[in-house]
Amino acid sequence: MTFLLAVIGVLGVSASGPIMAATAAPALAIAFWRNALGAAAIGLPSAARGRIRIRGLAAGEYRWTAVAALSLALHFACFITALQMTSVAAATALVCLQAGWIALFNLLSGTPVGARLLAGLGAAFAGVLVISGFDFALSREALLGDLLALAGGLLAAVYTIAGGKARASMNTATYTTLCYGACALVLLGMCLIFRQPIVSFPPAAWAGIIGVTIAAQLLGHTVFNHLLAVISPLVVSMIILLEIPGAALLAAVFLGEQLPAGTYAGLALILAGLAVVIQSSGRWTPRRGRRRAPLPPSPPALGDIEP
Repeated sequence: MTFLLAVIGVLGVSASGPIMAATAAPALAIAFWRNALGAAAIGLPSAARGRIRIRGLAAGEYRWTAVAALSLALHFACFITALQMTSVAAATALVCLQAGWIALFNLLSGTPVGARLLAGLGAAFAGVLVISGFDFALSREALLGDLLALAGGLLAAVYTIAGGKARASMNTATYTTLCYGACALVLLGMCLIFRQPIVSFPPAAWAGIIGVTIAAQLLGHTVFNHLLAVISPLVVSMIILLEIPGAALLAAVFLGEQLPAGTYAGLALILAGLAVVIQSSGRWTPRRGRRRAPLPPSPPALGDIEP
């Protein structure tokens, strides 16, 4: 079941870049709506079923959720803007380097990182470079887009780590509703500050916003938020690296972007690195000490996914 959810999550986030790049709406508005709609889509039915558990949450859980929400808002602001300034392949490759940021944070915090795990990270990042082909454009706008995507990867790492802390005792429905809702409020404030409209878009733009909400927010981020309760943030971030070849393939099919020559070789390297990291960290299996309700045999509704 964990593997199936990981596949669904990768497919969801892979659609994120191509859909947002093709959506004719301001970056902050897209980010606002995907989080607001995502919070409503999960929160309302979950609240009706009594799955939103606010009472009894500790201050630390609120604190980590707030850090995750703020990081996610800034991540979206950087990433979606980058998609409008550089190629989908380059922006996705740079933003998905969050696994490297997490490994660096682990080192700085004193968490040991073994040689095999570093070798796995190296293989996966080599796959990222093979796919991108070092083909980062040299124009001023594209360079700024690349820097924004790199910052987006750093913020995604903070979001993933904070989410792992918050998910230590919060169920998926509660965490995602609070995190997406708070993220939407931050993004709404940013829209007002930068005077970006949040309505009056053409129908095609609304279709893109709804599409990215369903694919990336509900089937991507929400699934990975669930996985944070079962496997480590580093392994989750490594799985997200598979978004790079996925986004490149989708951009080639739907946006007409040229498929990077090293896509398949890079995919093989990423998978090999991911396998080494999973084996080295031993965190594909449920975390010890967690109480975990049995998962149903078929994929549950998103609001029902709980550890």
